[in-house]
Amino acid sequence: MFDAGKNAEIFSEYFQKLVSAMAVIDNEMDFQDIHGILTEMSVLLNLSKGVTRVYENPINEQLDRGETIISFDTGKPGRPVHTVRFERKLLSIVTMTVYMADDAPPLSDIEFEKLDLVLRLAVTFISRNLVRDNIQRLAFFDDQGFRNIRSFFRYITWHGNAGDFDGMAAINYNLQHFSLINSEQGRDAGDMVLTNHYKYVEGLVGEKGIISRLGGDSFVCIIPQDKLKDLLKYFNQADVVYDKEGHTRSVSARAGIFKIPDGFKVNNLNEIMGKILYACHIAQTGGHDPIVFYDEKLIENRELSMRIQQQFPEAMRNQEFRVFFQPKVDTVTGELAGAEALSRWLKDGEILSPEGFVPILEQTSDICKLDFYVLDRVCGFIRKWLDEGRKVVRISVNFSRKHFINEKLHEKILEIVDKHNVPHEYIEIELTETTTDVEFRALKSIVKGLQANHIRTSVDDFGMGYSSLNLIRVIPWNVIKIDRSFLPKDNESADSISHIMFRNVVNMTREMGLETVAEGVETAAQLHILQDNNCELAQGFLFDRALPAEEFEKRLDAPKYDTYR
Repeated sequence: MFDAGKNAEIFSEYFQKLVSAMAVIDNEMDFQDIHGILTEMSVLLNLSKGVTRVYENPINEQLDRGETIISFDTGKPGRPVHTVRFERKLLSIVTMTVYMADDAPPLSDIEFEKLDLVLRLAVTFISRNLVRDNIQRLAFFDDQGFRNIRSFFRYITWHGNAGDFDGMAAINYNLQHFSLINSEQGRDAGDMVLTNHYKYVEGLVGEKGIISRLGGDSFVCIIPQDKLKDLLKYFNQADVVYDKEGHTRSVSARAGIFKIPDGFKVNNLNEIMGKILYACHIAQTGGHDPIVFYDEKLIENRELSMRIQQQFPEAMRNQEFRVFFQPKVDTVTGELAGAEALSRWLKDGEILSPEGFVPILEQTSDICKLDFYVLDRVCGFIRKWLDEGRKVVRISVNFSRKHFINEKLHEKILEIVDKHNVPHEYIEIELTETTTDVEFRALKSIVKGLQANHIRTSVDDFGMGYSSLNLIRVIPWNVIKIDRSFLPKDNESADSISHIMFRNVVNMTREMGLETVAEGVETAAQLHILQDNNCELAQGFLFDRALPAEEFEKRLDAPKYDTYR
């Protein structure tokens, strides 16, 4: 009884301990200490068992589909003597039930009141902490359980003092060709790949670092620099399990990395986030290097990019971009058989090559404006040559994959061609390989739309993409431009890998009825390889570099090449 005596004093001490433990607002959801105090208090009251259950909603409560949070059991059979229920309608329901052995003396009124007070205090505390943890989960984790960008920002804020990031590196990266996993293996497989990938990187970053998901297949992380080598090896190519049977898919990544210097102090979030986002953007759009480190050179390139993007509109108005033509030559007859139109920027008396401005323009929609400008100029030249009675060859014009979002691209191309009254047979549109599902469908639609209007299409740099064979299987191209990397070198034997691949690529495309053009032909020996393998057209420095219009017109007038010079 609690009217007087030692038990009442002990119970009062336990009660004070319980209140003190529950008063710690920032206490994590670890009920071990509170569980111990409640157990001792229950034993003091001759209770045999206590169970706390948490339910997401009333229906789950009726079906008893909940989670046991705190429980104790002396092993003695008993009957329920009291239940306290606490409901938060938006998040959860908490119940606490205590049992008493059949042979135990009943509780007095004072004992029952104290028990009721303790139980209500306990369920209120539990409910409060559940609400806090649920809010934290919703705020700092996404719906698949990955830490989100808020977690990353919070981590940076907590580690913003000088020296906190010594020996660490920040990374923004994207998984490559992830959409193919979803489309070929299914969404569940894709989710498992993401989860297994996340867990592996989480193991590398350790307790000192963090990994968060920005969305889709894009992540950011901070990792010890001594683990960076292992992570980059994983980014290069990793076999990630995608089903319960243990089957794997190869996954790689493109990444922007900022090695945080010792003593670095965070004044604002962009000092880290901005650097890795920009470096990753360059890795995605700036060429073939999948890993880009943020450094002073990158800053200089960024400033150059900003200047070019700023100067581009005026350069277009002033017609500073000139069209050059690189001939395509018949490998058997040595005759001029076509040409590729290439843009050059005449700026302040100097000619800038495409490598200096095209990758920058491709970071925005400016490249689309330049492509249309080049097509318009090409059509103007063709109309001029036709009117002058010159022999005209088919001219190919490159179009960036940035156009793939334009559902009416082929209509715009036709509008430009027809404006100059150019026969469609003289125009060829070169398009680049793509791997995303959306772009692939758009590419197929564009090709069909052009071909329906008798404009030929070619796939540029064939063999460099992730799914080249599928590209020519599904899309009805007219011309395949074989990338220069497939062309054997002069000193390679006829049974070398390069010879075998080149020979089979040419044979395959010819059997499919496609015209083949080899890029990068620089030597007579390479020309012989083309001739031996019936590759119809050659393009490269062996014949001509890209020529300004007035020089190319001379080729039109005397189209026969000495193919062995």
